[in-house]
Amino acid sequence: MIRVILPLHLRTLARVDGEVSLEVAGAVTQGSILDALEARYPMLRGTIRDQRTHKRRDFLRFFACNEDFSNDAPDSPLPEAVARGVEPFMVVGAVAGG
Repeated sequence: MIRVILPLHLRTLARVDGEVSLEVAGAVTQGSILDALEARYPMLRGTIRDQRTHKRRDFLRFFACNEDFSNDAPDSPLPEAVARGVEPFMVVGAVAGG
């Protein structure tokens, strides 16, 4: 099971508390995790990434194993610890302003 941590506003939209656990078929990548997340929680479609282009939304970042994966290709493999469910994949709201 893949563990996913969402920011509060997305947890509220999806009506979940805490972490989300997902089954991901095939390679564990940003894209496969987000595909599984959107399939299970259709109300999240278009909130994390654009529905047409699948590009990450501005002001959202992706982290795993204390590393920023936000600018990596969506089909790049994530660390083995994420694939085994030891470490979560985190969607984090970025902060802007001064």
